[in-house]
Amino acid sequence: MSSSDPNYGISRLDQDSVGTHGWQVRIQRRSVRYGRFFSDSEWGGKLKSLEVAKRFRDRIVAGQERRNRLSDRLVVRSHQQITRRNSSGVIGVTRISQKSAKGDEYHFWQASWTRPDGKRKTVRYSVLKLGEDEAFRLACEARAEAVGS
Repeated sequence: MSSSDPNYGISRLDQDSVGTHGWQVRIQRRSVRYGRFFSDSEWGGKLKSLEVAKRFRDRIVAGQERRNRLSDRLVVRSHQQITRRNSSGVIGVTRISQKSAKGDEYHFWQASWTRPDGKRKTVRYSVLKLGEDEAFRLACEARAEAVGS
């Protein structure tokens, strides 16, 4: 599983106004989203519906892990293809512009990836401090080093 949290990917939904009580499973793997709601009334109560939700979640995660195992090591994939939204031409590297509360604008090149423990990691390089080309180069280098490519 991707997290030490026993309820990883599972949320509780209690909406008295519409009579909805149960557990929602939501997980995304390789750009495929999995989701299902497990109603307390349908599954025999709060604890039983949670058990069923965990089994559903575990089947999804276990199936994904089996497909991604390489030499008994879980391979975590992090943005494997360039999409049409990518304007940098490099997977996991993007240009960020932010405005401060005073209205000043800051520009960064950001590299992002998923660590082996499943957590997202990002690093930013300032265009103001390093210049456009150097900030971009360092972001690309950081991303390549982090994902081992």
